[in-house]
Amino acid sequence: VEDEGYTEPTPVQEQTIPAALDGRDVLGVAQTGTGKTAAFTLPILHHLSAEHIKGWRPIRALILSPTRELAAQIGDRIKVYGGALGLRHKVIFGGVGQRPQVDALRRGVDILVATPGRLLDLEEQGHVDFQYVEHFVLDEADRMLDMGFEPQIRNIVDRADMPQREQRQTMMFSATFPRTVMRIADSFLNNPV
Repeated sequence: VEDEGYTEPTPVQEQTIPAALDGRDVLGVAQTGTGKTAAFTLPILHHLSAEHIKGWRPIRALILSPTRELAAQIGDRIKVYGGALGLRHKVIFGGVGQRPQVDALRRGVDILVATPGRLLDLEEQGHVDFQYVEHFVLDEADRMLDMGFEPQIRNIVDRADMPQREQRQTMMFSATFPRTVMRIADSFLNNPV
């Protein structure tokens, strides 16, 4: 964080980070460019780095993004913020060959950043296991719903091996707060801040 020149948290970071560090579910509404990515990645990195896993790594944090560009940006931030922590992360999205993504999943990743379509494709092929997910993030939730991803998101959350909302921390972030986001927040979040 110091290397990035951060000295003062943005309002969304100031409100999100303490709640996320306490393990609370979070619903954050803030415009693009206000530091939402750091608001959710820093607490996740803190939690995951406290427990070093040797050998194969299960997916302990799952971050869904509506577009490959945003997924790649989140992956870049994770690399910058957590580069010295020894955690493994991978970004997966469609439109490219899946072999390198499958190989990375087989080696094990602590944090998976994904677009919904490719994630479900790989899960249906048996390459993704949700049972160890401790942290689940929906980033740009309003955009995902506008793009028609609600069935895929619900499909992911409703998987038999996905921990129930009481057993995982879920954080949702959105630039706007329309009724569709409110509805999905009510069904996915457990007493959120």
